[in-house]
Amino acid sequence: MAIHTWDYEPQALEVNVSELLLATADQSDDLIDENVRQVLHDLREHLGMEVIFVSEIRDGQRMFKHVDTAPGKELIATGGGSSLEESFCQCVLDGRLPRLVQDAATHPAFTQLPATPFRVGAHLSTPIVLANGKVYGTLCCFSQTGDESLTERDLHKLECVAKITAKRIDIKQARELQEQLAKWELQPMDEKKPLPAGFSSHIKR
Repeated sequence: MAIHTWDYEPQALEVNVSELLLATADQSDDLIDENVRQVLHDLREHLGMEVIFVSEIRDGQRMFKHVDTAPGKELIATGGGSSLEESFCQCVLDGRLPRLVQDAATHPAFTQLPATPFRVGAHLSTPIVLANGKVYGTLCCFSQTGDESLTERDLHKLECVAKITAKRIDIKQARELQEQLAKWELQPMDEKKPLPAGFSSHIKR
């Protein structure tokens, strides 16, 4: 299944992306499987951007879980990462930079932004927020040149994919939790170790 048009109205777009990303979420062991890769690739091309990525934030680091780039624009790569504090992602999360920037170089806060190893022009970014309110990471796309054609509607498309990606992560984490609990419950009582905080509420009564 593929998204043939990104010009749906907001509700219809969310349904379309949901069907693609959530249909197999409880069957795939990979967070970023072929369906997710295809959606990210299609969205990057639709927006005319050079790079799109899903990042996970952990211990002050931003780790690239999946990166899709235009040919010849391999500026970052899947599996890489960097300090969160030295990223535009952090600037968006803390409000120093809006989620939609047509050209970072002309933005009033440009001189306060972190230095990057390559020019960042057009930039779209949104947090991936899980059901428990935790920010898992970000979904971002950017190009080295500016793009004055970007609109709030384009940002909404990115936010829609981030929202569905969060639901997918919730499903995967819930499955992993149940698997851990199942293994724990099978252990002899004298061998059981205390469960981490938050696990006890999931124990079958």
